[in-house]
Amino acid sequence: MGLLSALLGHASDADIADVQRELEPVLLPDEPVELAFRTVRDLFVFTSHRLILVDKQGLTGRKREITSIPYRAITMMSVESAGHFDLEGEMRIWISGQGEPLTRTLGRGVDAAGIQKALAAGLFGRS
Repeated sequence: MGLLSALLGHASDADIADVQRELEPVLLPDEPVELAFRTVRDLFVFTSHRLILVDKQGLTGRKREITSIPYRAITMMSVESAGHFDLEGEMRIWISGQGEPLTRTLGRGVDAAGIQKALAAGLFGRS
């Protein structure tokens, strides 16, 4: 991901081990991070149990809002990958009880299929 994409707030894949360490205080003992991506400051983390959104605030980013969305609360999802001439794709998640979907831009090179698979695994269970 280029510096321009990062400054525009586009998402890119994040290192799972780093994210696991960062979120260790809020993760359950048997809750591994399966997929994570970040914008310049924010994180979108898919675990075995939920989707975790980390919104870093303020100049230093030390203030954080952490939102947990259990997969059972997700009613519909849409993941759009970037095309040849598109700079980004888009992820939309509809959450029970909310009128508008949660929408995030995905930069070129983000594993859109991996995001779709992580959402599907959380929504439809595992065998």
